[in-house]
Amino acid sequence: MIKKEMIAMLLAGGQGSRLGVLTSKMAKPAVSFGGKYRIIDFPLSNCINSGIDTVGVLTQYQPLRLNTHIGIGIPWDLDRNIGGVTVLPPYEKSENSEWYTGTANAIYQNIDYMETYNPDYVLILSGDHIYKMDYEVMLDYHKANNAEVTIAVMPVPMEEAKRFGIMIADENGKITEFEEKPEHPRSNLASMGIYIFNWKTLKEALITMADQPALDFGKHVIPYCHKNGAPLYAYEFNGYWKDVGTLESYWQANMELIDIVPEFNLYEEYWKIYTKSDTLPPQYFSNDSVIERSIVGEGSEIYGKVYNSVIGCGVVIEKDAVVRDSIIMNETHIGSGTECNKAIIAESVTIGSGCSIGVGHEAENETSPKIYNSGLVTIGEKTDIPDGVTVGKNTVIFGHTEASDYENGRLDSGRTLVKAGDWE
Repeated sequence: MIKKEMIAMLLAGGQGSRLGVLTSKMAKPAVSFGGKYRIIDFPLSNCINSGIDTVGVLTQYQPLRLNTHIGIGIPWDLDRNIGGVTVLPPYEKSENSEWYTGTANAIYQNIDYMETYNPDYVLILSGDHIYKMDYEVMLDYHKANNAEVTIAVMPVPMEEAKRFGIMIADENGKITEFEEKPEHPRSNLASMGIYIFNWKTLKEALITMADQPALDFGKHVIPYCHKNGAPLYAYEFNGYWKDVGTLESYWQANMELIDIVPEFNLYEEYWKIYTKSDTLPPQYFSNDSVIERSIVGEGSEIYGKVYNSVIGCGVVIEKDAVVRDSIIMNETHIGSGTECNKAIIAESVTIGSGCSIGVGHEAENETSPKIYNSGLVTIGEKTDIPDGVTVGKNTVIFGHTEASDYENGRLDSGRTLVKAGDWE
């Protein structure tokens, strides 16, 4: 029988609805980040850098882009005969079939996969966080404490604590109480959604709790283990960690990469972030181009001006165009004389010449103010915007749009323009 000390199970099925049109056709972990990467590259790179060579990736929502990106795991050195990376979508079973209904239900449905490796420990990860962590150090902590469950935690501001699962631990790190999103938190140690379980403990908990609807780690499995006396420990992490689950946090995390001394450094030799890279020509900057404090991906051609922005691969920014404080994803084309301010522009978008994007006063978005806010303009993938259009703040555009879709050539702040058929 194959034997692995620790395997990782990476939950990557999330729809990421708070990212709006960015995730209309792909799962959140497949969204571009930092010019050349995708969000899932970070936990996958952490695994191989931590010496974990067996990773199950659980997919569900719009998995095509994610599956294509992961492939057989070559960029992360996870193309192994024994172990490596395995994509685990929900599948038909003879007696009953179901989607993954909760984080722990997804793991439960893959007990057979985990059993194959007869692991001592199982590491549970989320596919949509940006951070660097050595899981081997966390495993050493788990062993040293004779823990059955170790939960990675980080201190958060007390006023934000009610958004998280909160641990109350003694001076040795042993968890005495666990509260899922408490109204009045008594601690600020928030669960990061990263767990190490002894395999026996996890298996027994999953099988016992299998009938719970939407079986979840925070609501069901952790409280079950705690109630049954399994030693639970909190592993405190003090590095950079970002949940890029909202457009504002996604934009912010990208902008932090271009700080003069970035808090999150993509250039460290000893902890590389790996990704699937296409073979692209080098960047081209024309004589008249200006690039300040920006990341520019391979194969991009810059003829205009770029300030404080993250530009993906294969992007063309025409002459006299100005891009400020924006994220422009792969293969997007920005026409001459167009100005983009504080925009998130998805892949393969075409913006015509002489447009003004992200101008005027802020107004609340008319359809989804909780998603489209912070003064951002969000443009979904493969969108076309005609020449000479003015677009306000807190706006969203998705689909093939024409001049007649813009009243007097304008989309005022707070407006939504989504063409039927482009959003499912």
